[in-house]
Amino acid sequence: MTVRDILKMGDPRLLQFAEPVKAFDTPELHTLISDMRETMAAVNGAGLAAPQIGINLQLVIFGSDQTNPRYPDRPLVPKTVLINPVITPIGTDEEHDWEGCLSVPGLRGMVPRWAQIRYTGMDETGHAIDRTVNGFHARVVQHECDHLIGKLYPMRVRDFTKFGYTEVLFPEIGDVEDD
Repeated sequence: MTVRDILKMGDPRLLQFAEPVKAFDTPELHTLISDMRETMAAVNGAGLAAPQIGINLQLVIFGSDQTNPRYPDRPLVPKTVLINPVITPIGTDEEHDWEGCLSVPGLRGMVPRWAQIRYTGMDETGHAIDRTVNGFHARVVQHECDHLIGKLYPMRVRDFTKFGYTEVLFPEIGDVEDD
């Protein structure tokens, strides 16, 4: 396993549409997923998309628990490998909350997301995933899947008075790493 470099906003590879994964349960796919897990763990992330490490595939991983120092008060999100995802909003309700991103270090923004979604896709062995979720789980999935369509969370910020440096917006928590 290898900790990979995470691309930063401004890198044109983050703005591409990712290609579907066509082969499942291969040694190459398992190595990529292992590297992504190692990379996400190294930075205490809640999720990571393959394009963030320069791999233009429709593959995201996510998950968090109370051992993650960056999200001690957030609900648990099951550790998941999601390939070729499709997100369908359920209803029209939105929730607004602060987001950061490993590809946009040091900044936070208030981002609207669908309150409840259904997501489908495949796991690394090609087995179907079909979940209906809300809250933090829904936010994490939407954030990571945005990377597969070339979107970074600042592109979703509507009110730029609620966008800035983490250390300025939240001086009580200091300089923390981002999603």
